[in-house]
Amino acid sequence: MLYKKAEGLKVDCFLCSHHCSISDGGYGICGVRENKGGSLYTHAYGELIAQHIDPIEKKPLYHFLPGSTSFSIATIGCNFQCGFCQNWQISQTKEAGKIGLRSQPVKPEEIVRQAKRAGSKSISYTYTEPTIFFEYAYETAQLAKEQGLSNVFVTNGYMTEEAIQMIHPCLDAANIDLKSFSEDYYRKLCKGKLAPVLKSIELMRRLNIWVEVTTLVLPGQNDSPEELKKIAEFLAGVDKAIPWHISRFHPQYKMDDLDSTPVRTLQQAYEIGKQAGLKYVYLGNVMGEGNDTYCFQCHKPVIERWGFSIRQYRIKQGRCLHCNGSIDGVGL
Repeated sequence: MLYKKAEGLKVDCFLCSHHCSISDGGYGICGVRENKGGSLYTHAYGELIAQHIDPIEKKPLYHFLPGSTSFSIATIGCNFQCGFCQNWQISQTKEAGKIGLRSQPVKPEEIVRQAKRAGSKSISYTYTEPTIFFEYAYETAQLAKEQGLSNVFVTNGYMTEEAIQMIHPCLDAANIDLKSFSEDYYRKLCKGKLAPVLKSIELMRRLNIWVEVTTLVLPGQNDSPEELKKIAEFLAGVDKAIPWHISRFHPQYKMDDLDSTPVRTLQQAYEIGKQAGLKYVYLGNVMGEGNDTYCFQCHKPVIERWGFSIRQYRIKQGRCLHCNGSIDGVGL
């Protein structure tokens, strides 16, 4: 899907914002889409590398069907090459090959059956980048909707507008990584660009897809107050109800020489987010701190969490039980 034939047996892929022009016998940047004789084929369709039953809060989604589980799947591959990737063993095709990982063939129908059997309310396309297994996710999502299940993308937001428009009738929610507000950061650390990610956030909200955003804060890379303020102000300009998850970095993959993010940096980012007018700001990878949801009207806690578990829930039909104020989200 989402490619055009070009001269000389080349193909132009417009699934993601790399817009790869692929020669015969070549692969796209994602490593899973191959040009064979002037036709583009995917190696990701029906080839699961991971499947788990997760709390929806792990995505993280705090305002979408809270307290439910999400049947979570992934295939090998990604269209980014982040040196700090937390799932690099499966997101990077070369790394997966080095350690001998093998995928398992699973049909979309079976994924939906397993999700229903598990009692999950949604299917999440996650762990790697769902854009690169788009055809597989698209067909699974259609079947899921027919069975009353919701669909969730956990994504870097680098898909094209055409891809978003195609999936949006089936896509209920997304957590989008906004990794930085610097083009230089995206170019050097992710091998991508910032602008398409910003466009994806804006478009998904316009299409009424529930959006939450995660920023992994790397010491010395994207942790300045100025940059964090730009991120917060951008999100507030799109929709002040977008929850912002500010996540703590731990040494990983090619950036294992960096220290973990100081908690005080995350706390500062939290205050920056609130000052920008965001209703809901959360701290990620920090146990027992910054994970509760507060009513924007009376400022009292309405969801108290410990890790991915809900300890107290004070919302009824989307309204605060303290003051009857509206709490933004889906299925609250």
